[in-house]
Amino acid sequence: MDFNELTNLTTEKRNAQTMNLDSLTIHEAAVLMNNEDQKVGTAVAQALPAIEKAIKKTTASLQSGGRIIYMGAGTSGRLGVLDAAECVPTFGVSPETVIGLIAGGETAMIHAVEGAEDSLTLGPTDLQNLNLSAKDTVIGIAASGRTPYVIGGLDYANHVHAATVSLALNTNALISQHADTAIEIDVGPEFLTGSTRLKSGTAQKMVLNMISTISMLGIGKIYKNLMVDVQPTNEKLIERSKHIIMDATDCSFETAEQAFMAANQNVKVAIVMILTGVNRNEAEEKLQQANGFINQSL
Repeated sequence: MDFNELTNLTTEKRNAQTMNLDSLTIHEAAVLMNNEDQKVGTAVAQALPAIEKAIKKTTASLQSGGRIIYMGAGTSGRLGVLDAAECVPTFGVSPETVIGLIAGGETAMIHAVEGAEDSLTLGPTDLQNLNLSAKDTVIGIAASGRTPYVIGGLDYANHVHAATVSLALNTNALISQHADTAIEIDVGPEFLTGSTRLKSGTAQKMVLNMISTISMLGIGKIYKNLMVDVQPTNEKLIERSKHIIMDATDCSFETAEQAFMAANQNVKVAIVMILTGVNRNEAEEKLQQANGFINQSL
């Protein structure tokens, strides 16, 4: 990318509101930064039609046994890895269901890997190593909208007929031309010039939250507004699991705790046991027949 191309990107422009940033008090800087951050939600709202199209693709992938695969470099890649990792305890899916790829691999989560994001071949290689198939959806994330690692990955995904989505923080982004569905969000120049970990990163996190959470609705991971497939892997989550059972069934804590243990610490099974009056085996069978949807198992 030459200098003119770089300076034409919204994410690289200087913010007229923060020209005297280095002379502000802590209070003034905090107020100004908060004002800038409040623009993010409005900008994301304008992209909701494209986000909805993306969620339809990711939901269809999960329903067919496919995967959601995020890929990006730097902050964009780290946010994809974060969202993927949090799907495991939140929704009880395997680590292979939602995957985050970052240019340069795990090392790049902490240290920059020189040249990784500029490679057009590294993205395809990473996807080949995952045995990418037409069932999957690949979401390429790039604040600039021009990252070669992401472009190469999207092109390979298109080649194998996987669904493709791009997420850029600039309009008329290059990666938009390489995806079936293009999400473009303009949050304006950053508070600190070019620091796309700020408003751009916040917008990316918001979109990934929507994609993963609403996609999980489509495979029965949510009942009412409760995360009923939460994995009770620590003391806090064990107690949260019991309260989810209470909220879902309007039962006492004692009843929830007993059902939780009788269900072998499976929140969904415990809920179905209480609501239908069946034992664990029968509850498991009901859920299996309903493809994991509590509503359909009642």
